[in-house]
Amino acid sequence: MSKSENNIASYAIIGFGKIGRALAKAFARNGIKVSIATTRNPESFAPDAATIGTEIIPTTLAEAVKADVIFLAVRFESHPDVAKMLSTWQGKTIVDVTNAYGVPPEELGGQPSSKFVAQAFTGGKLVKGFNHLGAAILDQNPAVNGGRRVVFLASDDEGAAAEIGVLAENLGFSPIKLGGLSEGGLLVQARGNTWGQLIFKDLVKFD
Repeated sequence: MSKSENNIASYAIIGFGKIGRALAKAFARNGIKVSIATTRNPESFAPDAATIGTEIIPTTLAEAVKADVIFLAVRFESHPDVAKMLSTWQGKTIVDVTNAYGVPPEELGGQPSSKFVAQAFTGGKLVKGFNHLGAAILDQNPAVNGGRRVVFLASDDEGAAAEIGVLAENLGFSPIKLGGLSEGGLLVQARGNTWGQLIFKDLVKFD
């Protein structure tokens, strides 16, 4: 599942709840293959994946983490379980779709949640994104009245943000980069019982 000879990246979504399914639909809608994994046996959710499209490939967690780009669509509390699957995430881009709403800031050492998540994925490049929309909105076709639904991206690695920006466009969205995880990225992160200011804002960009 590493990059092939024509340098096409491989993709995986960890988590197949409402957000994971919404992301899978975006891939299927645009004919882009993506692996799906949970802690469950792939056969248990293969029928659900098949209803979304042939581009959705049920697989094991151990196989999914071999992908170049990995969407972390699990509960915030579950991210360490995914992170320990590999000793190093060197060369991989992790898209943090989690929301740490309700997690006491002191448990995160006062850091933004995405910074905390990034520390768990040693060597990887983390991009906060696709997390500000509710599942029911993310599930919809992002083409809206001649415009494209906005997704916000934040990262301390400009190259990774650019890479996921291109992917977002290929999935039909209009990406807007917010800067670093501790800067504009705070607008799309929950802190304690407070949502970031851009969370749940459903915006459409018209070119």
